[in-house]
Amino acid sequence: MSLPDPSPVIDLIEAFRRSKAMFAAVSLGIFDLLAQKPQNATELAERIGAHEGALERLLDACAALGLLRKHNGCYSNQPLADAYLRLESEHTLSGYILYSDRVLYLLWSRLEDAVREGTHRWRQQFDCDGPIFDHLFQSEQSMRTFIRGMHGFGVLSSPRVVSAFDLSSFRRMVDIGGATGHLVIAACERYPMLRGIVFDLPRVAQVAREHVAASPASDRIEVIAGDFFSDRLPEGDLYALGRILHDWSDDKIRTLLRLIFERMPSGGGLLIAEKLLDEDGAGPLSANLQSLNMLVCTEGRERSLGEYTELLRDAGFGAIEGRRTGAPLDAVLALKN
Repeated sequence: MSLPDPSPVIDLIEAFRRSKAMFAAVSLGIFDLLAQKPQNATELAERIGAHEGALERLLDACAALGLLRKHNGCYSNQPLADAYLRLESEHTLSGYILYSDRVLYLLWSRLEDAVREGTHRWRQQFDCDGPIFDHLFQSEQSMRTFIRGMHGFGVLSSPRVVSAFDLSSFRRMVDIGGATGHLVIAACERYPMLRGIVFDLPRVAQVAREHVAASPASDRIEVIAGDFFSDRLPEGDLYALGRILHDWSDDKIRTLLRLIFERMPSGGGLLIAEKLLDEDGAGPLSANLQSLNMLVCTEGRERSLGEYTELLRDAGFGAIEGRRTGAPLDAVLALKN
């Protein structure tokens, strides 16, 4: 009897090494420095205060990963790195990479304990009580790093989410917990008759204003500061929740959905952007891994369309439909009949 091909297991053994090599290169600012001009390991080591030989190993690994190109001993960014790994890129994912490196990487090291106990690992790893956001927002820099990371993923997903359904009949969209406003910005840029509101915590609202100001639809978008669990929601006929529900327990989701349902008019809608699990729970892999991510850092999880449908119907919604978008987030639309 022949043994199975061990390649999938070997690939998983090495997977974290690939991630950590990219994390380290972003954290060291390598891609930002190489955006200025091609440089060799000696120049880069002097600029970042690194050991030349060790840095060269990291640079060569990034070249082998397809993030850098190496020519005559000099390194330069590949287009992939220029677009997504530079801090100043319009499409950067560096904020989420830094958050993954400095926070999630450590929380995931406690996954076995999270599975045993069924709770997040903030206290165990960081000696931090309270919700996830108490830790993330403890400084202006950590808050902006997290929000910028969410923005990078949002820019990839939001245009697909707002085009998954025809939203042209709605006139006022309220993006609840909207962070930088990428979802409502994408919606207002696609639907010229739509006006929008970004509703988020005061410190986040200031970041949202900066991003909204850069949109061609900025004159139709307002930013309002508030807490969606304790403050009255702004008035609208279309509400949106992008990567919000997966942070919370079923009970807290029911509370939030009822608040939205009671606030919206008859015929109003709720647009949800989340990763959708298959109905049997075993796939797609990205959703399963994100659900484990929610285990180590929140009280929430990823859910299937059937599970969201049950929660939405409990709150009074009808005409519920979900669609895969091909982007990091899928879309669900529910109506108040």
